[in-house]
Amino acid sequence: MGVPCPGCDREYDVALFAFGRTIHCTCGRRVGLEVRVRGVDGGSPPRFFADAMLGRLARWLRILGFDVAYEAHIADGELARRAVEQGRQILTRDRALPLEWRVSGVYVVAAERPFEQLREVVEAFDLGGAARPFTRCNRCNAPLVAASRGEVDGQVPARVLARHDRFQRCTHCDRVYWAGSHIQRMEGLLEKLLSERASGPGETTARELER
Repeated sequence: MGVPCPGCDREYDVALFAFGRTIHCTCGRRVGLEVRVRGVDGGSPPRFFADAMLGRLARWLRILGFDVAYEAHIADGELARRAVEQGRQILTRDRALPLEWRVSGVYVVAAERPFEQLREVVEAFDLGGAARPFTRCNRCNAPLVAASRGEVDGQVPARVLARHDRFQRCTHCDRVYWAGSHIQRMEGLLEKLLSERASGPGETTARELER
């Protein structure tokens, strides 16, 4: 089976266009298959794959409880392949990516600052009602589970163990979380984020979230 160039009708092997890849024909036109349309599970929040430019956005989406894959040095081809295979929406700052890789579910983030990016994605995908803050590890993306004092003894400072009785542990990297002052600060920022739909965020909120 050949894929014809829309400019000169030259045919290319369909194997060249795996996972939405496109190529430039010798006539100058871009050649590729039609955009792959993925089914959407209406009962589940979207899963994302953030490109190499969106590491801080990935971290904050994870803090909100969303499944966000991220690798600092992943190539566009590998990103597209894995996003298609895993049913993830691609988040990118690269405007060329949706031209070079014809896959559905590519969202080009317009905002430059992390807070603005987070707010933009929350609004674009209507994530407010699906947010489950502090249920996922912001480092490796795995779900968190409750852990007792005894289970985390030796993994947290003694003063923390003495002051807290509720902990969470990452199911993948074993990192331990607790409701310290930093969590309380983030809770306030995220609550403000999710309530700020009509008006833009204040400068103080934006600066705090970008730390």
